[in-house]
Amino acid sequence: MPQTYNHYNFVHCDVFANRPYAGNSLAVFTDCAGLSAEQMLRMTQEMRHFESIFLSQDQGQITARVFDLIEELPFAGHPLIGAACTLHRASGNLTPQSWKIRLNGGRVVKIATGVEDGKYIGTLDQGTPDFIAALPAAAKPGFAKAFNLTTAQIADLPLEVISTGLKYLVIPLTSGLENARITIADLDQKLADVGAEFAYLFDVNTFEGRHWNNDGIVEDIATGSAAGVVGAFALKHGLIKAGDPVALKQGHFMGRPSRLQVTAYGTPDSIVNISVAGQVAFVGEGKVVAP
Repeated sequence: MPQTYNHYNFVHCDVFANRPYAGNSLAVFTDCAGLSAEQMLRMTQEMRHFESIFLSQDQGQITARVFDLIEELPFAGHPLIGAACTLHRASGNLTPQSWKIRLNGGRVVKIATGVEDGKYIGTLDQGTPDFIAALPAAAKPGFAKAFNLTTAQIADLPLEVISTGLKYLVIPLTSGLENARITIADLDQKLADVGAEFAYLFDVNTFEGRHWNNDGIVEDIATGSAAGVVGAFALKHGLIKAGDPVALKQGHFMGRPSRLQVTAYGTPDSIVNISVAGQVAFVGEGKVVAP
């Protein structure tokens, strides 16, 4: 007899983009009931998006699990915004909506969605940032070398580890972003030594950023979780004003221009909230068999 398979539906969307084939692509699996973590990871690797998100619902509570090509993540920005806009689109309701999504580990995040001129927009509430550590100036040469930079290309600001869910080392630059790349094999350990999980480079003059998996093989197109961290850093160091949305650009060097709107609230000494917003464009949908 022919072998039977369980099929799972997904929606393919591009996040932080005003049109398809820009921004950061994402697979949103709309019902992952019965899938194990191992299956979700293998499906993510098969889809080849930077990340995939798997949704399930039980008595009105939406639960999500997020995977990149290597592992499950406790938090991520563009998958949550893409998932919320996917749910809004499926509802058929064009009025503004609000979503609460529980992540693996128990954290519940809030995403507001709306439709403007036929385009879906999601705003992720990232909460209060956690300022973990400001590195001494002596750390700059080592991290400059790790990203094919010179110390002179790093801004006269501290390298700082900040989290709104994932711990990023923020490396502020004044130049060199176009030639940046990971040049060392032990970046994981180098970041762990300063309390970080990932690194995010951004130009303080142009507000454009870049981020890679720590192996340096895959570059992210638009990093929502890091955008909140950049907003916290920028307000703390006087680069932006509280309550004023600022556009963070990413993906330009990969031919996938992305625009992330970041707003930080509070004062430089007491930042109370960060939000990250962006448009979501829908590309297609389909179904795959479970591994």
